[in-house]
Amino acid sequence: MRLVPIGSVREGTKLGKDIYNEKGSVLLKRGVVLNESLLQRIEDNKVFTVYVDDEYSDKEIEDIIRPELRQRAVVSLKETFDQIDKFNRQSKQSDDIKLREDLLIKRMEKYISCLKQVSELIVDEISSNRQIMINLVDIKNIDTYTYQHSLNTAILSIILGMEMKYRRDELFKLFFGALLHDIGKAFIPRSIIDKRGAYTEEEVAMIKEHPDRGYNYLKEFYGIPSPSKVVAIQHHEKYDGSGYPKGMSGTYIHKFSRIVAIADVYDSMTSDSPNSRALPPNEAIEYIMGAAGSHFDFEMASVFCRKVIPYPEGTLVNISTGQIAVIVSVNPNYPLRPRIKILKSGVHVNDLPVTDLLTVTDVTITGVEYKAPDSDVAVAEEELNIAINGKGAGHQ
Repeated sequence: MRLVPIGSVREGTKLGKDIYNEKGSVLLKRGVVLNESLLQRIEDNKVFTVYVDDEYSDKEIEDIIRPELRQRAVVSLKETFDQIDKFNRQSKQSDDIKLREDLLIKRMEKYISCLKQVSELIVDEISSNRQIMINLVDIKNIDTYTYQHSLNTAILSIILGMEMKYRRDELFKLFFGALLHDIGKAFIPRSIIDKRGAYTEEEVAMIKEHPDRGYNYLKEFYGIPSPSKVVAIQHHEKYDGSGYPKGMSGTYIHKFSRIVAIADVYDSMTSDSPNSRALPPNEAIEYIMGAAGSHFDFEMASVFCRKVIPYPEGTLVNISTGQIAVIVSVNPNYPLRPRIKILKSGVHVNDLPVTDLLTVTDVTITGVEYKAPDSDVAVAEEELNIAINGKGAGHQ
């Protein structure tokens, strides 16, 4: 399967991965044949990028964690944020700030406990596979972006932590801190966090308060490890000291925070959010490597980029010869030089020869191509006819 912006999906294409609505229920199941009404339904649910299966990309890419565990974590995060927001609105009438904060912490203990339990499960599941690579971008519903982003940042962080040879107890603290890194946004008005379009200067200043607010909230919970709490206040610090809120630099920034800073940016860049559309993984990797040593810890950024597959199998790419090719497989340690098949009109992809860019050095990949070539129009039309006749109904 391959990742495609919804505007580039052709009618008759098969959905490659389940799509969920903002409540965590399945909106459309994998395998459904997409037509105009279904594509509109996806957009109406504020999902703007999908995985598809076609003749170029019918290989399944497995998620890093089980879907049911992912949904449990997202729901737990949403409940936590919602409860903080609800309490803040209800307690505005009280002038006793200290009492208000004490009541909030007491009420939130069970929600933090739930997040701790799901964190243990996810850490155990991911750490059982030490050879894991990052080759899947999670599809986000815009209405639940903050929660899904928090979870993905935590998953990416622990993968980097595993590559840095951290112990299991360190991996848990790293994951838990990354999961809660944006908890301060629960104290920012929803109208600002969910805003579409440009922020005002005042709104930007308010959003930049979320690291301090998050840390001040978490520091009152004795059951949360100190290194996990620190991530909340430091994840926007930059290695050269140009970040916020404290302008910390180098190794004065905790190692967990330096890891989360990388994971946070990568997931943000490769995701549809209220204010931006997703970039392909290769562009996010290029940005991180370009900022290594300034915004990010150089060693950590280098290790992270080696763990990401910028062009997963089945991805269509433009190459320097002006042709379109499909990624066949990735060369270990050389993710930017994969094996490809150069597409040729009238020839099925299975019958094309393999070109190894590790040996054919005068050909380079110039970018990701989302629209399938015209050669598969007949296939698309045939599958669309099946869907119209009622034999392709696989959605819920």
